[in-house]
Amino acid sequence: MKNRFSKFKRRFKRQIITLLFHKPKLLKYTLLSTCHTIQGKAKCIQAVQFNGNGQIKIGENVQIGFDPSPFLYSGYGYIEARNEESVVSIGDNVTINNNIVIICESEGISIGSKTLIGSNCEITDSDFHHLDPIKRHTEKANVKKVIIEENVFIGSNVKILKGVTIGQNSVIANGSIVSKSIPSNVIAAGIPAKVIKTLTDTH
Repeated sequence: MKNRFSKFKRRFKRQIITLLFHKPKLLKYTLLSTCHTIQGKAKCIQAVQFNGNGQIKIGENVQIGFDPSPFLYSGYGYIEARNEESVVSIGDNVTINNNIVIICESEGISIGSKTLIGSNCEITDSDFHHLDPIKRHTEKANVKKVIIEENVFIGSNVKILKGVTIGQNSVIANGSIVSKSIPSNVIAAGIPAKVIKTLTDTH
């Protein structure tokens, strides 16, 4: 009887949290979103803001946010296809943890099917400002496409910068900054991320 009451109490508490906190936040960021060219639909466990004048393409069975996991209620995801030519593409069966940031300024960002992405990750295809101090406020930044191939596993707190390709099945360790391309079937770690072993070495 006591166990049954405890289960009821937990279920009731969860319903109250969902009704008073979670659903209003999901609605808030839906209303704040500005991107009107979204193909497909993700299962958003965490609130996500979809912005920009470009295209956001979402495959089948994509989940953004995870429960239980940190930042579910305190943060939100942010996906932006900034300009008309910008395209963010997310393949089938991709799972993304909380607080994702994806900003595509021009060239494009592609995330392959079955990819797993940890919390607090950031993926960008641009420097956003020119690196030359004289040109920084007047000229466009460098942009290069980001390609994450199928079945990649990206840990938490990873940053993936412009012009990077990550080969299929590879693993990017927590806290890494990926500034150069990573081949398939390896584990990469560090700042900047470098290959530390092949996946065959893990068996």
